[in-house]
Amino acid sequence: MQRSVIQRIIGLLLMLFSLTLLPPGLVGVIYGDGEILPFLSAFVVTLITGVILWFPVRKFRKDLRIRDGFIVVVTFWVVLGISGSLPFYFAESPSLSLTDSVFESISGLTTTGATVITGIDELPHSILYYRQQLQWLGGMGIIVLAVAILPMLGIGGMQLYRAETPGPMKDNKLTPRITETAKALWYIYLGLTVACAIAYWLAGMSGFDALAHSFSTVAIGGFSTHDASMGYFNSTTIEMVAVVFMLLAGVNFSLHFLSWRSLSLKPYLRDSEVQTYFLILGIVTTITVAYLYMSNTFDSFGSALHHGIFQAVSIGTTSGFTTAEYYAWPGFLPVLLLFSSFIGGCAGSTGGGLKVIRFLMLFKQGIREITRLIHPSALISVKIGNKPLPERVINAVWGFFSLYVASFVLLMLMLMSTGVDHITSFSAVAACMNNLGPGLGAVGAHYGDINDASKWVLCFAMLLGRLEIFTLLVLFTPGFWRK
Repeated sequence: MQRSVIQRIIGLLLMLFSLTLLPPGLVGVIYGDGEILPFLSAFVVTLITGVILWFPVRKFRKDLRIRDGFIVVVTFWVVLGISGSLPFYFAESPSLSLTDSVFESISGLTTTGATVITGIDELPHSILYYRQQLQWLGGMGIIVLAVAILPMLGIGGMQLYRAETPGPMKDNKLTPRITETAKALWYIYLGLTVACAIAYWLAGMSGFDALAHSFSTVAIGGFSTHDASMGYFNSTTIEMVAVVFMLLAGVNFSLHFLSWRSLSLKPYLRDSEVQTYFLILGIVTTITVAYLYMSNTFDSFGSALHHGIFQAVSIGTTSGFTTAEYYAWPGFLPVLLLFSSFIGGCAGSTGGGLKVIRFLMLFKQGIREITRLIHPSALISVKIGNKPLPERVINAVWGFFSLYVASFVLLMLMLMSTGVDHITSFSAVAACMNNLGPGLGAVGAHYGDINDASKWVLCFAMLLGRLEIFTLLVLFTPGFWRK
């Protein structure tokens, strides 16, 4: 482990992150809401901390090793979560404790969207903007930008890309150089954000709300500038704009790049993961709309249709926006929707969950094992897109799934041991590990009423989900630290 190199990178990234604390302060100046000092204070603290870390080791310029990449990613997300909490902690509105400040910050950066804040409509514009910006940076911005910039500073980025990029197959690059790959993803991400903001504005949102919600929509985050989330606008047009961009953000960004470069839809049409993604969301949406209509939850089929579509897509992609209190819907619907978040978005997207490609691999592996019972001597390969997968990849997916289940059970038991009921514990861990946000029971509306110990456990769950289990848990293995 190259401690000096790691320290230098963390210092550089903290200095880079400190610059993102200035735009919310500028928003405070524009709207005159008074919450400017918290951002200036946080900027100074973060910048000085970064300089202190960077300056003594500024001359160490070596390429990262794979092991170093994992340490940098995990350390950075933890340090960033703490640094990002400073404006919440310093601000008078909302008045948050240290625990709540860190929870809100990590929830934003991991694009989970779980909040401890109530009375969001009354918050200063600077705080509202900052919450949305956190999600946008967490979606793809911070690491992709870092991967693009670090090579210019003499630091290799491939190890960061492998450690942070979601999905089971991480060695595929869009371009020969990792810097160009990062830039390509960044341009797609930025382009979708701009298009989403314009679409929201044309659909009737104010300029501020359109920009703010475009940040959290493309990041699949779920933070809103209103307590009622998307339900505040009471607009089917706005909801359908959100549905379109949530669906797009849940697709592998590599496919967006390939489609844009070839000016063709063929990359989407030929991709097995995307086909499965839309199939799953289509099935869940159909069941949701039908049950809402048959149970007379809404007055008309039209209301059941647009609420059902929106909520199924929002939760299925792990966005977490709401137009209604879905956790109070009748029958099995709340649990069905929560279970759909376990699958989540595609690999290489900003979505959470297990990822569709892993779900597809697990399903096909299960079919293969059933077939082997009938034909014990047959040589059967698992194929994705008519291409056989290496056993190494399939074993890695099974390993990921087993660790996911074990971590889920352990975290749920830890929450229950603090006095949280079993429904709330189950849904809170599911919502945080899947980076979804809203859960069931006591965390249906917000997380402000659960105890502090549970919030720290859920912070770990959010990081675990965002970093895809292996990246974080590998640091807890003795073999990782052996020379």
